[in-house]
Amino acid sequence: MAKVSCLLVLLVAVVAAISGICVFLVEFDDYVFDPAVLQKLSKEAIAETRDSDDIDGLVDTLLAKLHSEYGEHILAKPEWMFNNAGGAMGSMLVLHCSVSEYIIIFGTPLGTEGHTGRFPLTDDYFTILHGEQWAFSPGELTKSVYKPGDQHHLRAGEAKQYKMHTGCWALEYARGNIPSMLPFGFTDTLFSTLDLVSLWQTVRISAIGMFTELAKGKI
Repeated sequence: MAKVSCLLVLLVAVVAAISGICVFLVEFDDYVFDPAVLQKLSKEAIAETRDSDDIDGLVDTLLAKLHSEYGEHILAKPEWMFNNAGGAMGSMLVLHCSVSEYIIIFGTPLGTEGHTGRFPLTDDYFTILHGEQWAFSPGELTKSVYKPGDQHHLRAGEAKQYKMHTGCWALEYARGNIPSMLPFGFTDTLFSTLDLVSLWQTVRISAIGMFTELAKGKI
């Protein structure tokens, strides 16, 4: 119980430390990453991977391209971890995390579905690397289908149901007020899975990424 308490205190401390910056992010537009460039690099990596089922090779090729394009803004030694959010489960590789942007590779070989979350202060760009993502909004009676190379833009304030049909992997990029997304990212773990190992990994990597970028002068 003591370990759980310490973890929650650390989580609160991290959120509190960065929350003071959030007020500046409503009109913030000085971003490092460009969703069009991320889609271009993803398409190149897909095209250069001869075997469409070689997901490891695809990810390695994409990582090399991201490091070449963005240098030290991409974590040198990213770590895989589970992620549960909005009822969906998969694994993610955190490549960049700052107060105004994050980039991850997210997916599952098994398939999953859930709620995207509704984030009034952030835009989310989901570029499919392998498999398909299905999505729909209330009132739409047919699904939208996103295939490798397609980029699904979830605009600020929107929400959808989505499904990563069978096996699917994607490069996800969010920009805006990233701390405002944290409650959605942690709630399933705190009130459902109780996977404190994955929670600790997420908090640790997020905190390291945010404070490292702040030390470089990047919000």
